Amino acid sequence: MSDGNSLSTEDRQDMESKNIDVEISLDILSRFNQGDFDHFESTRVDDIPSVDGKTVVDFTGEPSLQVRESAVRERLTGLIPDPLLNRIGTELGENQGGMLAFSRADLESIGLMLMPRVAYGVLNGGSATSYADGKKNRAFSAQLISLLQHQFDEMAEISHGHAKGLTPAFVQPDGSFGPSFLQLKMRGLLTLAMRSQVLFEQLAPDSIGGWPEPLLKFFEMTSIHTNEELRASYVEYRSDAVLADLIALTGLDPTDPVGAVQPMIAAYTHSSEGRPKRIFTRAYGREHETLPVPGGHGQNFAVLADIYRSFRSRGKRFVYLGNVDNLGYLPDPVEVAYLALSGKQAGFNFAYKTPVDVKGGILVRDQHGHLSCADIGPAISREDVAEAESAGKPILFNAATGLFDLDFLVPNIERIANDLPTRFTDQVKDAGDYSQAEQVTWEVIGMLDDFLVFSVSKWDKLLAAKLLSETLMTSGLGLDDPNYPSSDDPAADLRGAAVKLHESLVYKLQHEYGMELRENRWIPTPAAVLKERCEGG
Repeated sequence: MSDGNSLSTEDRQDMESKNIDVEISLDILSRFNQGDFDHFESTRVDDIPSVDGKTVVDFTGEPSLQVRESAVRERLTGLIPDPLLNRIGTELGENQGGMLAFSRADLESIGLMLMPRVAYGVLNGGSATSYADGKKNRAFSAQLISLLQHQFDEMAEISHGHAKGLTPAFVQPDGSFGPSFLQLKMRGLLTLAMRSQVLFEQLAPDSIGGWPEPLLKFFEMTSIHTNEELRASYVEYRSDAVLADLIALTGLDPTDPVGAVQPMIAAYTHSSEGRPKRIFTRAYGREHETLPVPGGHGQNFAVLADIYRSFRSRGKRFVYLGNVDNLGYLPDPVEVAYLALSGKQAGFNFAYKTPVDVKGGILVRDQHGHLSCADIGPAISREDVAEAESAGKPILFNAATGLFDLDFLVPNIERIANDLPTRFTDQVKDAGDYSQAEQVTWEVIGMLDDFLVFSVSKWDKLLAAKLLSETLMTSGLGLDDPNYPSSDDPAADLRGAAVKLHESLVYKLQHEYGMELRENRWIPTPAAVLKERCEGG
């Protein structure tokens, strides 16, 4: 084992051969041993927050907003064309004595006007190996895997070793594989962009050429292990039926994203070995064998910093950030309008926790009285979460979607990247006993002082797939089998959750991804038909 920052020639060579960033790994190690991370204490739950209408806003029904008319003008001037701005307070929003009251429909229209100011980002570095791991999926529900063993084996075989975003997002009703997570995300972006373009064409046709280009720019953070495969697949996507006619109709191409590659870092010695912590160099019991691991999605604030700066300089104002495996994650015009009109720093989606929400963070008020996102495991113990659940208060679970105002994010990007908590978690796996350093994206919430939490419907915004089991549930497979795992306890009822997940998938495919069901297969609705429907309101 290496001692502190000293590395043997063999260890360094092994790290370099595995594309581990040696200098970043040693810098994190040095900072740990110096105590720089000691102040990152585990989050203790003082309270479980609920909707208050101010910071935590109910988005499950018909959200509305009241804003001073002068503030509306101030916050939207320069973000949308004057012909459209002049409609606000007359056609959009009811004037109530100097206050403008906006309905959900008003907010959606304003959000569509703001789409040229939005960039959409995907955390896209993960592989599907852990997602499709048989042991992990059986631990989630051995009964479900036994019931769907054939479908599980087929999906696992084509997923292992590949970028997760390139694996099928669902199984078709006829048993074939559906489009990938990324194909659907790109199609969803193009469909939304088309809606925005139609609005501009109808209400302010002379303004189209003067706004940021391209509409809804797609960006991503990849890893050294997925970047090449992703780029090669995007070339094929460009001519695929899922995207081709929408690319031609809108003139936009999400298959050519901007992005940056997240470096891999080394695993470190297990906490049982004490300090000083060292580089873990006995992976699988072999001398001078290091282990590459990701440093957490929170590294995006460092890795993508120049991209965020570039967006702001080119006229973008808002960036979305979320996970590739969440079919509920697409830009929401209502959220964009709400954030722009409120003048807040950022907005984050949270949904009430369900049985399938086992990996991620929850919204808490911590021991210092601040709202925070506590990641289950690294930041808050599973025991504390269980205790809070047993108390009977609904828990808001992180939907892993953030919407940031670049006027706040860019000036604070270095502070956020440096001060976002780095947490070390012990791992006991086939490679051995080691620790892993991670920055969790959503702990940024604890660093902000003026933000929004959108309390959204799980079945609308959090169709996530941390495990292949969840993809099979969302696909609706086996629901007519009496052996499908179910329970009278809502917290353990997988059948009930799967029914809702599948209903949501069907809705999303029809209304947000522009697909239609024909002969037991979801196929793309022609772009011209989608535009005609959009023009007809």
